[in-house]
Amino acid sequence: MKLFTELDEGFICENCHKEVSPLGYSSRDHCPYCLYSKHVDLNPGDRQNSCKGLLKPIDIEKYKDTLKIIYQCEKCKQIHKNIIAKDDDYNEIINLSSKK
Repeated sequence: MKLFTELDEGFICENCHKEVSPLGYSSRDHCPYCLYSKHVDLNPGDRQNSCKGLLKPIDIEKYKDTLKIIYQCEKCKQIHKNIIAKDDDYNEIINLSSKK
């Protein structure tokens, strides 16, 4: 069974309220400006999670040859991870990684 549904769509960020365009090379899963995401998927792209809480970026970890943003859901407290996108605000990534 396929656990990844490619769904590249734009949205208005519920944290910073900026308009976010589709990513164009993969599925957009977080805001490139403030790095927040939304707890909407059980499996990537399925939009089947009933939580719908904001995923707050809390840390960065190295993953293979890139970085992952570590999130904690503000509603259910679950930890979630997403690979950074090419258009993410790198100053936000640096700020997040320096909070350790």
